[in-house]
Amino acid sequence: MIHVAGMPVLLENIVDLENEERVIIQHMINSPEWFSYESMNELRFEVSLRINIMESAKEMNESEVTFTIFAHAQCNPAYWYLTSAGGFLVKRNVRPSDAILDIYRNGSLYAFECATAIIIIYYHAILKKIGERHFNTIFQNLYLYSWHTDPDLDLLSFESNYFLPGDVVYFNNPDFHPSTPWYRGENAVMLSDGTFFGHGFGIMTAEEMIEFLNAQRFPGSMQPAYLMNLITRISPTTMKNLLAMPSVRAFYKKQKIVIHHNLSSISSLLYLMYLSNSGQ
Repeated sequence: MIHVAGMPVLLENIVDLENEERVIIQHMINSPEWFSYESMNELRFEVSLRINIMESAKEMNESEVTFTIFAHAQCNPAYWYLTSAGGFLVKRNVRPSDAILDIYRNGSLYAFECATAIIIIYYHAILKKIGERHFNTIFQNLYLYSWHTDPDLDLLSFESNYFLPGDVVYFNNPDFHPSTPWYRGENAVMLSDGTFFGHGFGIMTAEEMIEFLNAQRFPGSMQPAYLMNLITRISPTTMKNLLAMPSVRAFYKKQKIVIHHNLSSISSLLYLMYLSNSGQ
């Protein structure tokens, strides 16, 4: 359920939606969670960032980056220091935005595991949303290692069996084969068509992910792999802080919400009207 400024929002009350926006908002309306926003701009920002996350996941799938364990991690030495733990620390003379973009542009120089892949996807999605100047101001000392994030990128993890497009989920394989411990599970981004992107796996259905992991169990195992009821998202606090960026705030100032009250019913209709570039 979605509430904006204390009022429930229905899909048919929002105009000018793209297909993926429509899919995401319908999922949110159908969800048992309560999504509350102070303004329609907050809702639209989260939806657009979810779309960026999915696009960044697809772009990673199409890049030449490879999957490996921390001990064999690789990065472009022109942009990153490779630490002894297998993490990537951005060089002091390098703009963080350039370092993130290089992972997608020169993927053949990079190898990392699935948790680091998710964090890279988050940074890439945020970069596309707020622009290079603000990204470089916020994320000055990037360090990519497993689930490590900059203090300004706060993540929220919780249990639920209802996933939204753009959520990160986990496929668990408790009886993984000892010779391939990296198949103990897979972090994956849920896409709008219900498939999942997992680094090293590609884009698959949940059934295909589980089937692949099941093939990596030790002989005689009785515990199959499964999709956990665990979700990871960018936190609401981070969402609000990103929306407060001047360039982002200026974009949304070009838009206006008009609320029409229907006196014959209890419900209210929310119409999202796009204004011209004149900023009227």
